[in-house]
Amino acid sequence: MRRGLPVRMLAGLLIGIVSGVAANLLAGDSPRLAVFVQYVTEPAGRIFLRLLFMLVIPLILSALALGVAGLGDMRSLGRIGLKTLVYTVSVSAIAVLIGITLVETLRPGDGLSPALKARLAVQASSVPAPATPAAGTGGMDFFVALVPANIVKAMGEGDMLAVMVFALFLGVGLALTKTAAARTFERGLEGLYDVTMKLLGLVIQAAPIGVACLLFTLTARLGIDVLYQLGAYVLVVLLGLAIHQFGVYSLSVAWLGGMSPWRFFRGVRAPMLTAFSTASSNATLPTALLAAEEELHLPPHVSRFVLTIGSTANQNGTALFEGVTVLFLAQFYGIDLTIAQQVTVVLICILGGIGTAGVPAGSIPVVVMILGLVGVPAEGIGMIIGVDRFLDMCRTTLNVTGDLAAAVVVSRGEAMVPRVAETGA
Repeated sequence: MRRGLPVRMLAGLLIGIVSGVAANLLAGDSPRLAVFVQYVTEPAGRIFLRLLFMLVIPLILSALALGVAGLGDMRSLGRIGLKTLVYTVSVSAIAVLIGITLVETLRPGDGLSPALKARLAVQASSVPAPATPAAGTGGMDFFVALVPANIVKAMGEGDMLAVMVFALFLGVGLALTKTAAARTFERGLEGLYDVTMKLLGLVIQAAPIGVACLLFTLTARLGIDVLYQLGAYVLVVLLGLAIHQFGVYSLSVAWLGGMSPWRFFRGVRAPMLTAFSTASSNATLPTALLAAEEELHLPPHVSRFVLTIGSTANQNGTALFEGVTVLFLAQFYGIDLTIAQQVTVVLICILGGIGTAGVPAGSIPVVVMILGLVGVPAEGIGMIIGVDRFLDMCRTTLNVTGDLAAAVVVSRGEAMVPRVAETGA
């Protein structure tokens, strides 16, 4: 992400909010304002959303398959890989449940008047939504429909859960197949991932304009009330991240890793600062590896495996953020999600922690996909993108800390390989 983009995204956020609120106060129900919104800002914002939707399938297919294939390395590392997998899934589930519990308890999306919610409900019919599996069915039919009979058809219909199941199987197949052809195919998936991320970067470059248009449309229709919900959303995300960072990780490194939380957090200060400043788990990996060996004194063969896999497959902060965002926007638009839909959100967010790119804004396409899957208008993502840079920095800090906590837990009971002492000149 270019250095000036966060500033431009913030500018787009402010321009969209200020101009939209001003238009709402000055023009109100003016026909001219309605025409401008209908034919200028709303189409521009929807084009931006459709560009994100366009990249969802190739991103999910390549990133999730490669993430699972990377976990296949546990066959060569035996119990280390198994411990990493169990810990990753468990802690990611805890993170999502913390976020969802906070949203359901504090209700940051509530507060709009019934009249404004009625206006928002009208927009829901125009939102492009991926197909839901087993529509109109329940029980075991839902689980049967998760397995696609025709993956091409599932992609064409936007059945994202079926695509994710296929990507999981594809990753397992890549991990188990030890042939040159399989490695060639894996490199092809890496090429698809690289190209998709490059295109995503280009789309994100247009985010300031898309954010400004989406927020102008929203605030021109709703007025200043939307700002209270946005502030409440940010506070809930930060509260969830703080609970997981200093509560769950402290308990895990103390009980499961046998290390003092004070010593742990002292040792990971440098990676945390790097993660906060870069908003990228991948960019922080070298600093995290150094801290694991020099500050925490973990076995190198363990820390290198866990941290390398964790930079893509152990993103607790991203999973928590995605769950909070989806439920917040559902509350904001007055949409009551069923228990089955909330369980679906939890499962996808856990998988998203494995398949989401470890780069700035890498979770935005996944959030857009989940919104469409559960029938929440995707236009609300404009609010989220406007404040996403700061939240991205915070959740990336949690992701990197979680990788190091996982390395501490997995390292317990593993033998330390003797190292030769080094002296400076």
